[in-house]
Amino acid sequence: MGFPVSNNNSSRSDQLLSEIATGSGHGENSSYFDGWKAYDRDPFHAINNPNGVIQLGLAENLLCHDLMEDWLKKNPKASICSAEGVSAFGAIANFQDYHGLPAFRHAIANFMKKVRGGKVEFDPDRIVMSGGATGAQELISFCLADPGDAFLIPTPYYPGFDRDFCWRTRVQLLPVQCKSSNKFRITRAALESAFKQAQQDGIRVKGVLVTNPSNPLGTSMERDTLETLVSFVNEKKIHLVCDEIFAGTVFAKPRFISISEIIEEDPTCDRDLIHVISSLSKDLGLPGFRVGIVYSYNDNVVNCGRKMSSFGLVSSQTQHLLASMLSDEEFITKLLDESRRRLSERHRSFILGLAKMGIRCFESNAGLFCWMDLRPMLKEAVVDRELELWKLIVNDVKLNVSPGASFHCEESGWFRVCFANMDDQTMEVALRRIRRFVYREVAAKAEAKKKRWQAGLRLSLPRRFEEMMMSPHLMSPHSPLVHATG
Repeated sequence: MGFPVSNNNSSRSDQLLSEIATGSGHGENSSYFDGWKAYDRDPFHAINNPNGVIQLGLAENLLCHDLMEDWLKKNPKASICSAEGVSAFGAIANFQDYHGLPAFRHAIANFMKKVRGGKVEFDPDRIVMSGGATGAQELISFCLADPGDAFLIPTPYYPGFDRDFCWRTRVQLLPVQCKSSNKFRITRAALESAFKQAQQDGIRVKGVLVTNPSNPLGTSMERDTLETLVSFVNEKKIHLVCDEIFAGTVFAKPRFISISEIIEEDPTCDRDLIHVISSLSKDLGLPGFRVGIVYSYNDNVVNCGRKMSSFGLVSSQTQHLLASMLSDEEFITKLLDESRRRLSERHRSFILGLAKMGIRCFESNAGLFCWMDLRPMLKEAVVDRELELWKLIVNDVKLNVSPGASFHCEESGWFRVCFANMDDQTMEVALRRIRRFVYREVAAKAEAKKKRWQAGLRLSLPRRFEEMMMSPHLMSPHSPLVHATG
C-alpha cells in the first residue's frame, strides 16, 4: 500500500524536513546578503568585466597579504606541504585533540596580548577553538542560553549575528537602540530600558552581546562605556560577550581597550560572566583559515566549549602553520604595525574621496569599513526610501554597499561601505561611480527645483550636494577621479 501523494510539494517538504531546514532563521533573505548575491551574479573585474558590481559589502582585509606571502617563502618549514616541512606530516595529519596543538594555543594567547598592547595576559588553557568567528558565536550562545532566552545587543549591529548567534541555538537578540545624536554610544538608560521591556514581555535575558571595535561604526569603545557594561551585567547577574575580532584593525586614537583590561582593573567583577570572541579573519585577513576563538573566564564554559568544538575544529595543518607564523615575534610586530599604517592610509583616501562629493562618514578609528551618511539623499527618512536608494546603488551604480536597515539601525540613510578588500585602482573606480551618481542626483533635483519654481512652488534641496557639485575644485581637470575608468 503506497503513501498518499500530496499536491503541495512545499507542504510535503515541510513535513520531511526540520523547522531549521525549512525556516528563514538563517537570514539569507536580508538586503545584506542580497547585495552579495548581486555581486556574485556580476562580479567586477578590471579587464574581464569592467562594468560589473564592485564588492563594497564584504569586510575583508587584503592590504597585507604580500607580507605574509613573503614570510611563507622564507619559512617553508612552517607548512607540512613543503619539502622542508613534510617530515612533520605524520604527526600533524594524525593530530585530532580538540584542545588544539599546544604551540598553537600559546601562539594565539601571545597574539591576543600583542594586539591589545600588552596590557593583559591570556591563558593558553582558556583558548577554545572553533570554525571561524561564526562558529565561536554559536558555541558561546549554546553554552550560555537556552532556546527562547535572549541577549541584548546595541544597534547598529552586524547582520550575521542573527544567523551566528540565533539560527540553530534558537536564542533571541533584543536591540538596544543607540542614536547618532549621541554618536551611537551605549548608555545605561538604554540598557535598562531594553532589559525592562524584555521582563515585561516575559523574556529571560541571559546577557549582553557587543562588538568592540564596532561593526559597522568602525569605532573602539571608550573606557567608561566598557565599565558601564561590566557594572550592568554584574548587577543583573547576566553574561557579557564581547566580540573583539576587529581589535587589530585600530589605526588611530583612541587606542583599543579590551574588556579583559577592564576586568583586570576591577576586583569586584564576577569573571564567570565575561567572555571574549577573537579571530584571525580581520586582524590578519585570513577568513579562509576559519580560526575562531572563544576566551572565557568561566571554567564551565571552557570545559563545555572544548567538547562542543569537536563540531568545528581548526585543521591541524592550519594550526601548525599559524603557530609558526604567530611565534615569529619580529614579523608579527612588523605585520601589525604595517597593517595599521595601510588601513589608516586607505581609510583616509576613501573618506577624502567621498568628502569631495559632499558625502560625510561617521568619524571612526578602526575596522575595514566606514559608516556612510546618505540621509540627505533620501526623499523621506523611512526604511522604504533607504532600500530604494540601496537598490539603485546596487543595480544602477553597480556597487554593493550594505543598507543601515540590515544592521537594525533605526535611523534611515546610513550605509556600511568596506574599503580594505580591493586594490587602489578598484577603489578609484568605485569613487568615480559614486561621483557620477551624486552628480546625476543633484542635476535631477536641480531640474526639479527649477520646474517647481517656475510653477510658483518652492523645493528645499540638500545644499551640501548642490554646492559641492558646482565647486570648481570638484570639477578641476587635475582631480585624480576625473581620469578613473569604469
